[in-house]
Amino acid sequence: MNLIVQQFMNGVAIFFIGYMVLYTTYLFLSVLFGAIRLYDKDRMMRLNNELKHDYYLPVSVIMPAYNEEITIVDSVKSLLNLDYKLYEIIIVDDGSADETTDELLRAFRFHQTDRPIQRKLRTKAIDAVYEAKINGIKIMLIRKENGGKGDALNVGINASRYPYFVTLDADSLLQKNALEKIIQPVLADESVIAVGGMVRIAQCVKMTGGEVLDYHMPWQPIIGMQVVEYDRSFLASRILLDQFSGNLIISGAFGLFRKDVVLSTGGYRTDTIGEDMELVMRLHTFMLNNNRPYKVKYHPEAICWSQAPGSVKDIMRQRRRWYLGLFQSLISYPEMFTRFIKKPVGFVSYMYHWVFELLAPFIEVFGIVTIALAYFFGLLNVPYMIELFLIYTGFGIILSLTAFFQRVFTQGLKLHVLDIIKALVMVTFENAFYRYLLSFVRVTSFIGYSKKSKRWGSIKRVKQENV
Repeated sequence: MNLIVQQFMNGVAIFFIGYMVLYTTYLFLSVLFGAIRLYDKDRMMRLNNELKHDYYLPVSVIMPAYNEEITIVDSVKSLLNLDYKLYEIIIVDDGSADETTDELLRAFRFHQTDRPIQRKLRTKAIDAVYEAKINGIKIMLIRKENGGKGDALNVGINASRYPYFVTLDADSLLQKNALEKIIQPVLADESVIAVGGMVRIAQCVKMTGGEVLDYHMPWQPIIGMQVVEYDRSFLASRILLDQFSGNLIISGAFGLFRKDVVLSTGGYRTDTIGEDMELVMRLHTFMLNNNRPYKVKYHPEAICWSQAPGSVKDIMRQRRRWYLGLFQSLISYPEMFTRFIKKPVGFVSYMYHWVFELLAPFIEVFGIVTIALAYFFGLLNVPYMIELFLIYTGFGIILSLTAFFQRVFTQGLKLHVLDIIKALVMVTFENAFYRYLLSFVRVTSFIGYSKKSKRWGSIKRVKQENV
């Protein structure tokens, strides 16, 4: 019996070492490549070699909201400070149970209108439409029957006037030049149909008029660990996958889309949890099936600051939704592997999300269980296991620190000594403990899973310090 168990453990050990080497190699290459690309971009900007232009494409900014009375006014005010010549703002209140609409009506001089909205996409009923014009910027507020985030976005698309639209979460703040940056890939190449922006944690920044006044690492461990996690995620794989239009995810917090293509694919689905990833994967398959040239781009200089969950309960709820959205999206488009396996988006991107995103939590939890069994049967080489864990964790710490400091440097942010110390602590805890907590959350996500769930993700919001 012990011989069988020992052979099983040896096989598991070989598998995990191979998986660890493959994963860490990918992370190393992606972080290194991302850092080099950001450095080159920053150097060009400092030398004033970046393309400047005096022409703009009109953009509709769509902000779906549900129970966002705490943050909604500040978010809209931040949109009024954007350094962009032609855009409109469309806020869609998806039947909030709080005073989201009332807060907006008190803050801005809206007037109710009977202007009809063409239903290019089927949506839930609209209850009321309000309009205002502030500093030459048209703002529309739509209150509708609750139908989920995807349905709210479709209402915004129906109401939009311009050929490109940006989606923005109601708790997010855009930097002053964010729209100018996110439209640049479209100006450079008309085949671009979607662009993702950089999402950073809002609780560590003070902003006024769309400009960053101060940046600091937060004391709260949950938020601090998300800061380094976000920086690594948005620096690493997204920049690497961007080289062949391979990104399958454009965060719902900040992304730009070409409206006619989105309408051609039917808009956002309302029966899925991860409507943002699902739409991007549908755009990929639609363009590939129709043999149309296209690009999906990522612009790390287009920056959005979004609030992160501040408690373990909220982070578990959020990551559960994200993971189920990833699962739904990947299983909905098997043709990415069966038909388009020879395309980089199929062979690299689709397989990456399966192996290193969807299956990784199960592999990690299985590894922990295997270690416990090995210890129970007296087959665990404890010194070797500790050494392997320290090497793996140390490597992750180095990669995370590289991503964090690279982002701070290229954005011109100033760090205090205390912030550097906190970053070191947060990176250590994130790699040694936090990632395994998230793996457990993802593995247990299917408990009570409902494919037709349309509920909004909800986390506790806090008032932004400055806008």
